[in-house]
Amino acid sequence: MNNINIQEKVIDTKEKTLKEQMIIEALKHLKDPFINLTVSDVAKDLKMGLNLTNKLFKDKNFPSVNIGKQKTVTLLAYLIWKMEKHENIERIEINNK
Repeated sequence: MNNINIQEKVIDTKEKTLKEQMIIEALKHLKDPFINLTVSDVAKDLKMGLNLTNKLFKDKNFPSVNIGKQKTVTLLAYLIWKMEKHENIERIEINNK
């Protein structure tokens, strides 16, 4: 009788995506990942003018919220948005080569 040795590889479907891993790490290391950034804060970080940054806050793909008349974005949502934009730019550059 032939002995058949079958090795099975168990795939963990609960593996976290890079985005999920980064969120978890941010929650561990940031003092307050839910702090709100203003238009001025984002403008300084992106080295953009206030008018252009205000347009960004109105963009449907930007994770901003209005608190009263002030436009804000949480630090964590902003960092995720920046990461996704960076990934998209890298993909476009790779596809154009």
